[in-house]
Amino acid sequence: MRELSAEARLHFYARALSRRTSGTGFHTAALYSALAVIAAVVFGTFSVHPF
Repeated sequence: MRELSAEARLHFYARALSRRTSGTGFHTAALYSALAVIAAVVFGTFSVHPF
């Protein structure tokens, strides 16, 4: 019975770690997307010559 509870704890820890990692990946993708949009706007305004 003790092995089963240790296995259950390990499974719970692995699920919690996986959930934390996937959330971090989402935040990283959002950060890079925001930087890409900012870079596109900045370089887009450099290429326009209004005068």
